[in-house]
Amino acid sequence: MLEAARAAFSEHGLDVPMREIARRAEVGPATLYRRFPTKQALVDEAFTDELRACAAIVRDGCADPDPWRGLCSIVTGITELNTHNQGFVDAFVSSYPGAADFAAHRASMLRPLTLLCRRAQEAGSLRADFVLDDLILVLMAGRGLWAAPPAVRTKAARRFAALTLDALRASPTTTTLPPPAGLTPGILAQPTS
Repeated sequence: MLEAARAAFSEHGLDVPMREIARRAEVGPATLYRRFPTKQALVDEAFTDELRACAAIVRDGCADPDPWRGLCSIVTGITELNTHNQGFVDAFVSSYPGAADFAAHRASMLRPLTLLCRRAQEAGSLRADFVLDDLILVLMAGRGLWAAPPAVRTKAARRFAALTLDALRASPTTTTLPPPAGLTPGILAQPTS
């Protein structure tokens, strides 16, 4: 059942009905609901590995003594991770109803990322007008990579990450950005328990 859920969420995002997951798992809906009484319970268990992988990418990047290199590894690593699972990206960047585990995960990732970005700005590597919203925009934009053929998704993710990082790098020729979109407060405001 978990494999069927992972495959369905990966292909179609979180809007896949429980009945469709049961059909794919070749079990009745009642069997699926006995094991996972709510869709949120199924989502949480289906994405345990992705949550761990995402946390490891952020932890390793934030631990890098060179903040720019750490930020680059995070943007590249998460972009690559997200190209393989549309459902995980949906759960991570959206306010999926009842996704408390994802809200807590987002908050736990955004706090050290904020500090890393501040270090990168202080080092003169990250553009001075960068705000955390920009990183959320990168994650949201990266969702589109999922539409690429599976054989080229990793290459597309690396190219997307490189282009994005080039735009975020501080340089004497960077132009001033328009005001931030205001995405971070909504993401951080999600319930954490």
